[in-house]
Amino acid sequence: MAGTGTTHLRSGDRVLSVEDLVVEFPAGRGRRVHAVSGISFDLLDGETLGILGESGCGKSSAGRAVMQLPPPTAGSVRLNGAELTGLAPAALRERRKEMQMILQNPVAALNPRRKVADLVAEGPSVRGRRPERPRIEAALEAVGLDPATVWDRRPHELSGGQCQRVCIARALMLDPRVLILDEPVSSLDVSVQAQILNLLEDTGKRLGLSMVFIAHDLAVVKNVSDRIMVMYLGKVCEVIPSAALAGSALHPYTRLLLASVPEAPQGDAEPGAAELPSPLDPPSGCRFRTRCPLATDLCAKEEPKLRQTADGHHVACHHAR
Repeated sequence: MAGTGTTHLRSGDRVLSVEDLVVEFPAGRGRRVHAVSGISFDLLDGETLGILGESGCGKSSAGRAVMQLPPPTAGSVRLNGAELTGLAPAALRERRKEMQMILQNPVAALNPRRKVADLVAEGPSVRGRRPERPRIEAALEAVGLDPATVWDRRPHELSGGQCQRVCIARALMLDPRVLILDEPVSSLDVSVQAQILNLLEDTGKRLGLSMVFIAHDLAVVKNVSDRIMVMYLGKVCEVIPSAALAGSALHPYTRLLLASVPEAPQGDAEPGAAELPSPLDPPSGCRFRTRCPLATDLCAKEEPKLRQTADGHHVACHHAR
């Protein structure tokens, strides 16, 4: 918490603590994709943190790096106080059961050859202790599936919403403390999205789970999160309580996202519609400056640091009002 990029981290007991996370990928000819560039965030017990941003901002790369899939290029990831980065494979495998990930495409996340009962039992089974049938049935019932109906079915015989429920049941079989949810409803029909979101919210409250909810849909993130971290091109723009988002957002990029929702007009800030810069060669200084109506020479020369503007509200902008 001493660094300028970590001033928004809270003291006290944190289930998850991520500091100065960097994710880069080789892109050939000596170039590198700067997917995530030194972000920090934390998660308290029972809290849901939303990570919001458009495609290409690095939010999914950050979620996977927290899971060590693959490990980050640099930075620290602590789960219940234990450092995950750099752990030997066997030790990492043991700790990873405390933190499970729900992926965007539930059908692709399930082995098409396996039956639902085997899929749900997969986590404990690979650790040498296949659960008894009553426990599998209880997990299916907890996510709104009838065990008698889906027990012997395979993924292609289920709807997308049913497959996502199977994925959630499978994750819960390991009794995790943290769920990383990477666009968990974006591939589902609108009519099914609300069902899955309600299920996740109810399950989180019932089991006392802490969750990181990654999405590009502002309305979804706002409804399920306690706090929201807005990302743009690998950087954190703003960290704000969800309840304050509509009326108190300060960063021009956050205001751009809000302006895309007709019900939430945000004053006179109208960020430009320029094309998203490439993560191969991000702009100097503030990475949003090429699309920002408030940009000045200072924005090109100096990267803004997160600074506190209100209790629980931090923004990285030289001209935030």
